Amino acid sequence: MPHSVSLISTIAAGLGLALILGFVAARLRLPSLVGYLLAGVVIGPFTPGFVADAGIASQLAEIGVMLLMFGVGLHFSLADLLAVRKIAVPGAVVQMTVATALGMGLAHWWGWNLGGALVFGLSLSVASTVVLLRALESRGVLDSANGRIAVGWLVVEDLAMVLVLVLLPPLGGWLSGKGGANVDSLWKTLGITLLQVGGFVALMLVFGRRFFPWVLWQVQRTGSRELFTLCVVAAAVGIAFGATALFGVSFALGAFFAGMVMRESEFSHRAAEESLPLRDAFAVLFFVSVGMLFDPWVLVERPLQVLAVVVIIVVGKSVAAAALVLAFRYPLNTALTVSASLAQIGEFSFILVAMGAALGLLPAEGQSLVLAGALISMALNQLVFRAVEPLQKWILARSALARRLEARDDPLAELPASTEEKYLSRQVVLVGYGRVGRLIAAGLTAHRIPFVVVEQNRELVEKLRAEGLMAVSGDASEPVVLVQAHIATARMLVIATPDTLNVRQMIATARTLNPGIEAVMRSHNEAEARLLEKENAGTVFLGEHELAQSMTRHVLAYSGTGAAARPAPAAAHAH
Repeated sequence: MPHSVSLISTIAAGLGLALILGFVAARLRLPSLVGYLLAGVVIGPFTPGFVADAGIASQLAEIGVMLLMFGVGLHFSLADLLAVRKIAVPGAVVQMTVATALGMGLAHWWGWNLGGALVFGLSLSVASTVVLLRALESRGVLDSANGRIAVGWLVVEDLAMVLVLVLLPPLGGWLSGKGGANVDSLWKTLGITLLQVGGFVALMLVFGRRFFPWVLWQVQRTGSRELFTLCVVAAAVGIAFGATALFGVSFALGAFFAGMVMRESEFSHRAAEESLPLRDAFAVLFFVSVGMLFDPWVLVERPLQVLAVVVIIVVGKSVAAAALVLAFRYPLNTALTVSASLAQIGEFSFILVAMGAALGLLPAEGQSLVLAGALISMALNQLVFRAVEPLQKWILARSALARRLEARDDPLAELPASTEEKYLSRQVVLVGYGRVGRLIAAGLTAHRIPFVVVEQNRELVEKLRAEGLMAVSGDASEPVVLVQAHIATARMLVIATPDTLNVRQMIATARTLNPGIEAVMRSHNEAEARLLEKENAGTVFLGEHELAQSMTRHVLAYSGTGAAARPAPAAAHAH
């Protein structure tokens, strides 16, 4: 078959099958990534029928890696990471260490060498950001405290894996036992690699973060959508290739920093939107090419080994993460949510096993075992998330230790003894201190209205107390947390958190303790807002309606109609 036709057939078969199997996976309420990986299995060399060109698929996968890492960098927020750094950084490091040790121990028992065991262990230690984000979005908790902790945790894992991808090639010879034992040569190679990486990072942070946003601005001024999209994609691929050609660093690191410097631009949101279709298409091809490496016979020939891998991913990582979160005095719900978030592996694992195989570190069965673990863990992840709430209730009902952990003496879980009386009676209880909560708090402060913040993020509660604000740490859906905020004597409950799953429980608790309390909440769903009002939950503000009203008032005031003085109509049905 001519090379050009081979390219077309590989793309056509890969995308076509990925569409069909991705659709089937979605209808079965599984991550679509499972379908993409299965598409690769179908057109791979280990199954009968059409076999795609592995060489072409590999190059398409490289572009997919670039664009995937570009997307990770584009959405990387240092501020979001710093907000949860005290739990995310040590938690991710310790959890990755535990999972890597478990994987290495298993591989050593199977008789693998040090390099293969290390790559295998590391590949089991890092979860998929793509799978996590989609799982949190589907449950509506992406912007919740638990969601931010889980995302911050995975950001730390991603950064650690970027470092691993940089250091693995120079260490490959030593790890495989083929590079000799010359320690001086090893340190020299590592030093040169780190200098190259340091030079590239410094260039991007000093020059790139100013130059590339400026280029994006100049292209945007032309008004051409095609040129804007071309600029974004050319920067992603060009920087990745230049990083490899000039500094010897990986495509993945180059693309990650391309996304980071593009984030500095005021058009970063548009850059993400414009490049999304292309990123998605090549990401699909990347997952298809990974699936081509999977030998399904491993499920028949090595079922116990596959089971051991799945247990490490779903149970080992989750237990380690839950123990760490509880050790940091976070509630059981946070521990279970973070555990569910980490109970799968994905794109970084695939990149790592591909690199390990290319360096001769990982045996062929290692790739298939990791891919089998990824497929099974991703398929189970939705079920794991759905089990969080019933599991929490089951544990609390049957475990005295769990109840003690939930109710343990925590200085941030109650107001200080020196709290002034104005914060204990007729105060506003403000649940959530995100973007909306901060604005509400600023308005209350400006009008000298006392309020108490209820927030799950312990670090944020510490910061608020340091600033002289009254705050308690905990989940407001738990009665004991609202009791500590003195909800029984409060004048109003304001729920500013986007997590609408537990709103009814918060309101029920508040009205049980304080029947006359006024409740105010937000919603992004009109049907949900109507349902809450029908249940007489309180005043519901719908984001889009409030925005439309504000813009209408401004237009009417600017037009001089005098209509701005009239009260705006009720919003979905806010009153």
